[in-house]
Amino acid sequence: MLTRRHIRVKVMQSIYAFVQSKNTDLDKEEKFLSASMENMYNLYLNLLSLLVEVQKVAEQQQRLSQKKYLATKEEKNPVRKFVDHPVLQKLTNDNILAEKLANRKLSWELDEEYVKIIYRAIVESELYKEYIADGNSDFKEDKKFLIRLYQKVIAPNDKLYEYIEDKKLTWIDDLPLVNTLLVKMMKKLKPDSPEDYFHPSLFKDEDDKVFASELFKKTVLNDEKILQAIEGKTPNWDTDRIAELDAILLKMAICEFLKFPSIPVKVTINEYLEIAKEYSTPKSSIFINGILDKLVKEYQANNSLNKSGRGLM
Repeated sequence: MLTRRHIRVKVMQSIYAFVQSKNTDLDKEEKFLSASMENMYNLYLNLLSLLVEVQKVAEQQQRLSQKKYLATKEEKNPVRKFVDHPVLQKLTNDNILAEKLANRKLSWELDEEYVKIIYRAIVESELYKEYIADGNSDFKEDKKFLIRLYQKVIAPNDKLYEYIEDKKLTWIDDLPLVNTLLVKMMKKLKPDSPEDYFHPSLFKDEDDKVFASELFKKTVLNDEKILQAIEGKTPNWDTDRIAELDAILLKMAICEFLKFPSIPVKVTINEYLEIAKEYSTPKSSIFINGILDKLVKEYQANNSLNKSGRGLM
């Protein structure tokens, strides 16, 4: 579920929190990093559950309309295209999801007003109206509709943002990553996808889990040495004038150069430039690229990189 880039972002956020709090308890902050990644998985499950709850509200509304004393023809025979949506049905009948939600005590029961707000936003949207009006239906088009609905109506909803912000401190920072993951999962879903399709492991393998812990610890513990490497590479800036987030990204990248022999230099540079574009200032990626380029040439000249295996690529 978590890619190496997601892991780097979580480590970046933890180092930033560690620096801001002026905390000296590295073990405590490492536990916070681990918990924050686990909570990110909880957010993913909660958003899957939201889709289930919206489907239930839609079905409930249709039943109530059918029972009206003066129900219209449309109300007596409602279009079930959304209620019977194949992806929503898969999630609604997902026993693994239900079990995980129960085990982690995740529920919308006390926050059902937010579910109803999302449902109203959906049925009032042009996307929904066009979908219901179109009599045709196939898995590919149904899936395409749900992805667009999630991207255009559900994910940007202010009330959903408000709920997430109030529910868990780290969730608001995780939301863009989780939204991306959820959309990616829906895009790759097939009619014959296995029952556990929506339940990837938090980490791809044990190496990724170790990478998260080691990147955090090694970057923090080698702070002074890394700072020395940066000095003199910023001709128009003193090291204490570098934006804090840029400084953290630089330190993490340099740490990967020197302490992670199996990670290729190009991979490290590309990853941190992309993270800088998304999380820092508009010019940060250019600034970071310039410094890392100088350092790589210096390390190559004095054989400091010590790359091996995949790291030589």
